[in-house]
Amino acid sequence: QAQLAESGGGLVQPGGSLRLSCASSGSIAAYDMYWYRQAPGQQREFVASISNSGSTNYANSVKGRFTISRDNAKRTVVLQMNSLKPEDTAVYYCSNPFGSWGQGTQVTVSS
Repeated sequence: QAQLAESGGGLVQPGGSLRLSCASSGSIAAYDMYWYRQAPGQQREFVASISNSGSTNYANSVKGRFTISRDNAKRTVVLQMNSLKPEDTAVYYCSNPFGSWGQGTQVTVSS
């Protein structure tokens, strides 16, 4: 089963941007890929997905601010996050249809 590894998190001020990456140890070309997040004391929630054909879907809370993309050759999925808000603070995870999860990357939005 493919291993997933997220990176790119950090501390950013409200209104700022971050770019998260998810690297897969195996091919992703044939699969939908997902980003989820989990805030302290909250359940993990869907953030965005991208199909194997490039169609995208977003949670209402991030629509218009976040963009998901994929590079099959590099086996990477990227989540570009703009206009960040304090409520975007969470650990962000990527996932595939086989239930693989990375270790997550912390995003903290605070002044």
